[in-house]
Amino acid sequence: MKKIITTADDLGIDKETNEAIKDCFENGVLTSSCLMAVGNAFDDAVENVIKTHQDLEIGVHLDIIECKALTKKSKSTLTDENGNFNNSYIGMLLKSYDKKFLKEVEDEFNAQIEKILSAGITPAYINTHVHTHSIPNLFKIICKSAEKYSIPYVRTQGELPYFTKGLKRHTSIRYCLNIIKNILLNTFTFINKIELKKYNLKTNKYFLGVLYTGQMDEETIIAGVERLPQDAVAEVICHPSTNPKKPRHYKEYKGLTSERLKEFFKSGKAVAINWQNKEKR
Repeated sequence: MKKIITTADDLGIDKETNEAIKDCFENGVLTSSCLMAVGNAFDDAVENVIKTHQDLEIGVHLDIIECKALTKKSKSTLTDENGNFNNSYIGMLLKSYDKKFLKEVEDEFNAQIEKILSAGITPAYINTHVHTHSIPNLFKIICKSAEKYSIPYVRTQGELPYFTKGLKRHTSIRYCLNIIKNILLNTFTFINKIELKKYNLKTNKYFLGVLYTGQMDEETIIAGVERLPQDAVAEVICHPSTNPKKPRHYKEYKGLTSERLKEFFKSGKAVAINWQNKEKR
């Protein structure tokens, strides 16, 4: 039986995302969500989603690419003079051998984890916004932090190639860039899984959500799950929002709550679980 961890990223980034995640858990197939300590709607996420939905598994979604840092340092390599993160993924990759940069990343990661812990939350897993921890030297830091704070699972992004319906999905510049990203992240995953063993940490064996980022509707999710081997344990990630002005996120929200996707899991072709292997009820 295929076991699928259905995850919504970006909990706490804004209220529309919080609302979508709440509804996807109540009325869809969602089992898990990861919280952004630096999100503008962090408090709303804690009070109106996490505290009211004890069965929704929560992870840490570390962010060093968007929003504002919790740590403040003069002449930072991580932020601008106002404390806003100002590095792209490629910029971080190029800086990933800079000791000062790596120390700032570690301090910021730990500050964000501690903010979540101080809210009374015990996270089950850890990952990062825009997959920045896939960069091997940043992955070493996240493993160190996971061990320090007793977080047992770390996301990896090993995604098998597959196709879904719709010519338009495959002819955009975004999709072409996602193919390059998929190749890069698959390579980094191979390297990073070696690091996981040093810390005795666990991860997902398969992953869905890079090739079709922003297009993870019911059609794409089902196609990806059907591509997986029968004994697969895979994480599927989405970025839902109730805001129709964000069409890609809104489409993912509607997909996670669609009758078709719910029927797919009810059919026995796969089971929706969380990181702790608890089935969706």
